[in-house]
Amino acid sequence: MSRRRRRREFDTMSLSFLDAVSCGFGAVILLLVITKLFEPIRLEETQTDLERLMVRYQQELEDILGETEIVQRELASIVDEIELEELAIAQLQRQLTRIRAEMLDRQDDAEISAELAGRLAQAKQELTEEMERLLANYKPPIDEYKIGGIPVDSEYIIFVIDTSGSMRQYAWDRVQQQIRETLEVYPTVKGIQVMNDEGEYLFKSYRNQWMPDTPATREAIVDALRNWNAFSNSSPREGILEAIETFYDPEKRVSIYVYSDDFSQGSINAVVREVDRANRANTPDGRRVRIHAVAFPVYYEVMGGNLVTAARYATLMRVLCQRNGGTFIALPSRRDI
Repeated sequence: MSRRRRRREFDTMSLSFLDAVSCGFGAVILLLVITKLFEPIRLEETQTDLERLMVRYQQELEDILGETEIVQRELASIVDEIELEELAIAQLQRQLTRIRAEMLDRQDDAEISAELAGRLAQAKQELTEEMERLLANYKPPIDEYKIGGIPVDSEYIIFVIDTSGSMRQYAWDRVQQQIRETLEVYPTVKGIQVMNDEGEYLFKSYRNQWMPDTPATREAIVDALRNWNAFSNSSPREGILEAIETFYDPEKRVSIYVYSDDFSQGSINAVVREVDRANRANTPDGRRVRIHAVAFPVYYEVMGGNLVTAARYATLMRVLCQRNGGTFIALPSRRDI
């Protein structure tokens, strides 16, 4: 009796366990079915959210592009205004340079006239018959000789020549003529050198040394000038400083001759200060070398009277010649001859 009861209890427990396992598997299958049913809905919602986010970002991008375009238009307008202001400033600077050059010319002419008038009046007062008799046979010392207003008292001469396109194209024959005439007024010197306004030497074999003054040397200089085509920035600054620093000697009397038609870039005051520093010496007149200059009327002849850069060169060289014991000469235009 008890054995049957135990078997019945065991069978009941086995069936209960199987029921529990079956229910568990069924629940799992039911969860999987429910998950698969709702998964497309979640995917669809996610895709909708992404599309909304993309539309919003697209709208923000269009707003940014619109603002960028507005800023670019404003920037272009500002740049145009700046360019117009720069053009106006450049025009005012050219007018100021021209006015300064005219004022300097008038001031120098007035000073020279006043000085000559004073000297003449003083000479008339002091001159006597005895002085006239003595002056009849008087010959000034060599350092007072002047040709065309330029003192020819130097023993060494350096030519600094503008080799820019305007000079090469429109003034080169006159440059060679001026070189010949300058050499002619110096019957003999102890040394000659030729460089351009950049400080580049005509004869590289004589770099940093004097060429001997011989008829062959003079002829070679004129011949070499015909085909000399060196780069130039239309500023005599580099050539003048190279000549002073390389060839100054307290025992030598040196003159620099600058030939050019314009000064197209750089500050006049800055160049004057640099040359003042380089050409200062412990001598009675305070200079190391003389500086003379010749201005060629290229821009007046060819450019229809455009004298802006030509006036800058004239202003610069008049100041340098005045401060360094030299003479400034402006050649007349061929149309005025």
